[in-house]
Amino acid sequence: MTRNAFHNPELAAVEVQGMTRASFILRGALAAGAAYGVSAVTPFVNSALAVSKAGDVDILNFALTLEYLETDFYKHKAKAVGLSGDARRLAALFAGQEQEHVDALAQAVRGAGGTPVRKPAFAFPASDQAGFLKLAYVLENTGVGAYNGAAPSLQSAQLLAAAGSIVQVEARHAAAIALLIGHPVTPDGGFDKPLDKKQVLAKAGPLIKT
Repeated sequence: MTRNAFHNPELAAVEVQGMTRASFILRGALAAGAAYGVSAVTPFVNSALAVSKAGDVDILNFALTLEYLETDFYKHKAKAVGLSGDARRLAALFAGQEQEHVDALAQAVRGAGGTPVRKPAFAFPASDQAGFLKLAYVLENTGVGAYNGAAPSLQSAQLLAAAGSIVQVEARHAAAIALLIGHPVTPDGGFDKPLDKKQVLAKAGPLIKT
């Protein structure tokens, strides 16, 4: 599969400034989504966690890092670009729900005997409402792919159920944004279209920010 341009160039411009394993995997997931589209995120995360032989705490901290990103985006970037109307209402709603995810995942990490990863610093390329909503659409779909990629590696059935309850909300966020801006609710039809590790890493690797 050869592409001369990014599927989602806005994802390539999202900065995640942190050196934990969780932030490294998240940067790679965003890079994979930028290079090949959000359907590439699931196999990338799955492969990355398999290579690192991550345990439940590592996987939860990866999910927590993703939720930090989404919370920061809806809490702070939404205000910076001056959203209005339905966009402002949805961003406020989503910000609260993403914060609930942060709190729940941090508690789950502690319950599993670990320490919640620190929140990295983020930078988002959107400068107006249209750009914010476009980025929200791809971030939410990327988040769904990331959870789908991480969940099979969880050993605890209870934690797997918890992750499943979060990813369903992320998918509904994506659908709400899609309806607002007239984008496909299911970007790849009835199923996500996976790419193999070689295809993803060929373009995702050079995009990972350090």
